[in-house]
Amino acid sequence: MKKSIKKYLLIAGGSVLFLFVAGEIYLRQAWGFCDSVLMQSDSDFEYIAQPDQNRYRFKKHILYNEYSQRSSPVDSSAFIVLGLGDSVLNGGVLTDQDSTATTRLCHELSAFMGKKVQVLNISAGSWGPDNCEAYLNRYGMFNGKAAFLVCSSHDAHDNINHQPVVDIDAGMPSRQYSLAWWELIHRYLAPRYLFPYFRHHDVDDSMPTEISKDGKIFNPGFEALVHRFRTAGIPFFIWLHPELTEVERGAYNNEGIEILNFCERDSIEVIKGLGIMTPGDYRDNIHINEQGQRKLARYLRVLLEKKLMKVESDDLSDLLQI
Repeated sequence: MKKSIKKYLLIAGGSVLFLFVAGEIYLRQAWGFCDSVLMQSDSDFEYIAQPDQNRYRFKKHILYNEYSQRSSPVDSSAFIVLGLGDSVLNGGVLTDQDSTATTRLCHELSAFMGKKVQVLNISAGSWGPDNCEAYLNRYGMFNGKAAFLVCSSHDAHDNINHQPVVDIDAGMPSRQYSLAWWELIHRYLAPRYLFPYFRHHDVDDSMPTEISKDGKIFNPGFEALVHRFRTAGIPFFIWLHPELTEVERGAYNNEGIEILNFCERDSIEVIKGLGIMTPGDYRDNIHINEQGQRKLARYLRVLLEKKLMKVESDDLSDLLQI
């Protein structure tokens, strides 16, 4: 009888161990657990993805270059366009690298111009225009020939406050979990199902976290970016991305109107996404799915083509005068 119990326990223990190991391998290989996008704090622009990351998360490819841009390595010989924004432009881990608006624009604008065009994706979750300006202060403009900013109504007062978020917010880890099972339980299952009172935290890294910064003044990054690009003679425009609630209501909220008033006052070209995006383009109230990324790229391309042709024409005129 004792031998039978011992044999049963050995079989049961072996089965549990097999399922544990098999599950660990499956979670890592199939779903990218223990391969999360890692973040780092920054004294100037609060936080950003760590540089040189090549991740496969939730069956999507995510790439960050040496400058923490969600782009391939910067090619100094290419015709550079600066794409600035937050999690909408970034795309998050539920958007494959090839499906981001910026990657699509790289291919489409290269075909249009007949030479390599690289659209740099300079973004992070919940960044505002002031974060983008601080980034450019640090790294410069990469010899960019044109630039655009993707922002939403809440960016009107989404000002830098250096609130600690890395390794505090669940969507912004600086290091990987050691075990896929532990990541699944600790990061996802426990907060969602065992301890629902933790739901005010972002327990899902499918999109970069939206962090409320509650600035009291109009985000100074808007004016700083306009001044930067005008001084450098670089064409610049804004895509005002509507939240799903604004799409459904058919109108921007007061903060969106504040941004539009700024653009009108300072003669900034702006594309109103409100008349373009539809509910089917969204995966939540703010973030867009791959269909939305495709649409974003299409409308950005129309204006970028005009601006890049003008840059080419101006460059040619300068050469002829030499």
